[in-house]
Amino acid sequence: MRAALYQAYGSPAVLRLGEIPPPIPKKGELLVRVFAATINRTDCALLAGQPWINRMVTGLIKPRNPIPGTDFAGEVVATGSEKSAFQVGDRIFGLNDAGLHSHAEYLCISEKAAVALLPVNTSFEDAVACLEGAHYAINFLNKVYLKAGDRVLVNGASGGIGSALVQLLCLTNAHITAVCAEAQFPLLRSLGAQNLIDYQTTDFTRTNETYHFIFDAVGKSTFGQCKPNLLPGGVYISSELGPWGQNLFYALSTPLMALLPGAKKQVKFPIPTGIRQNVQYIRSLIEAGQYQPVIEKSYPFNDIQSAYEHAASGRKIGNVVVRINAS
Repeated sequence: MRAALYQAYGSPAVLRLGEIPPPIPKKGELLVRVFAATINRTDCALLAGQPWINRMVTGLIKPRNPIPGTDFAGEVVATGSEKSAFQVGDRIFGLNDAGLHSHAEYLCISEKAAVALLPVNTSFEDAVACLEGAHYAINFLNKVYLKAGDRVLVNGASGGIGSALVQLLCLTNAHITAVCAEAQFPLLRSLGAQNLIDYQTTDFTRTNETYHFIFDAVGKSTFGQCKPNLLPGGVYISSELGPWGQNLFYALSTPLMALLPGAKKQVKFPIPTGIRQNVQYIRSLIEAGQYQPVIEKSYPFNDIQSAYEHAASGRKIGNVVVRINAS
């Protein structure tokens, strides 16, 4: 089978397409023919081996498994057990943000992993574009208590996590301010944002607007910069560790400091959990018409390196999809 391969950490230039034997499903596993996957920020981080803590899982010096990829949509072609929750021919999708090795024509995955049947009347490409960003967005929202009418700012609202956050926030009836490039204003309005800020002309941290929550989906701000824009009791969450890992420190210290008079603003860190439940929840939202994929570009498998380059550029809108097998 064809697979994207990398033998060393680095830029997308370390990737190549190669031929390797297809995997064989063990007991309790599914053999899946992969039709589509995304190239997302997690994939780029794992490819680069950054931050270093990732290498505790993927390999300290070089990747233990040379096939990248964290999500997929495909079809079950064999099962490793006579009795299985899935059948040959089932259309399924799944996610593992620690690495799924899905940038290949076939993969094996445990039946007990974060996999689910494809939502009804959804294509492989559309389904897989709903997973990674929404999983992380759900973990932003799980860290706070949102009420209808709460003022929420989403920085990086046009990216994979940001566009997912805007859609999920709409379900809470929050008042959403989206920070993105002006060219993406129509997209964010269609997703439900009420206010829009063009980051190219306006620094939202230098405005007088205040919010109950500031969600930085691209990790380009700091708590110190955003603190004046938080209302008393407000919460700041970033998708990144921040300079010198400060967001982890603040996530531990600010809840204690909030007990002191006049120090009520907090930092939460969105450690991603509940991946199996989140995949099922996302599936239910798609089927209910409450979540839609945002796909900027779709690449053929032969051009996966270009897909990685675009995803790593920081200019990705929504999701980048790679078509691995013809459906």
